[in-house]
Amino acid sequence: MSGKLDGRVAVVTGAAQGIGRAIAERLAADGARVCVSDLNADRAKAVAAAIGGGAFASPCDIADEGQVKALFAAIDEAAGGLDIIVNNAAIVPFIAWDEVDLAHWQKLVDVNLTGTFLMCRHGTDLMRAKGKGGAVVNIASNSFFAGTPNMAAYVATKGGVIGLTRALATELGKHRIRVNAVTPGLTESDGVKASPHNEAFAFVEMLQAMPGKGQPAQIADAVAFLASDDAGWMTGQTLNVDAGMVRW
Repeated sequence: MSGKLDGRVAVVTGAAQGIGRAIAERLAADGARVCVSDLNADRAKAVAAAIGGGAFASPCDIADEGQVKALFAAIDEAAGGLDIIVNNAAIVPFIAWDEVDLAHWQKLVDVNLTGTFLMCRHGTDLMRAKGKGGAVVNIASNSFFAGTPNMAAYVATKGGVIGLTRALATELGKHRIRVNAVTPGLTESDGVKASPHNEAFAFVEMLQAMPGKGQPAQIADAVAFLASDDAGWMTGQTLNVDAGMVRW
């Protein structure tokens, strides 16, 4: 597409399908060499092969610190550094509050919040070691603003991701590492279409300023902007992408 990311190395988690895959494809189209990371190793390899342009796959459970460390070691070995981290991997449940127990809560915290922390911890350490700066884009959710029902633990973890984004922007700015977040609205991804969330599009569309169903490529557009030098004077920000469902 633009070549704005020529020569840069990016990692996208949860990139075997849906929004993650769309982000990986867009970053590659803009010139980045992309590491496609996902729990599903076979699907990650297939996506990397389809993207081409030097893309490669490295499976990872982001809630496992050993696997996260191994992921960044593999990226450094394959590409000699890292410029862009996109923390997309997450669990998105549909569970009424009365059914939320500690095990459910802890699982979501482990993946959605602790996993994002681990990716930021070890990924920005690699960026700092190379001394070139970089960009981190964390995928949160507009459900944090809306207080979406049947998602209490998810909403809480995504609020934590927004808080972490703001804190890290302050901590890492002196190293020329920018940290921003994107909050998608309901998006017609593979995961959503296979879940009860798929039944909510008509209701959500009534709340939007613009009609239509959100698409993964529209989220990828926002991520590509924040990863590029076009957003070079932006850090600690949360970019809401939901057709104006939430206006703040």
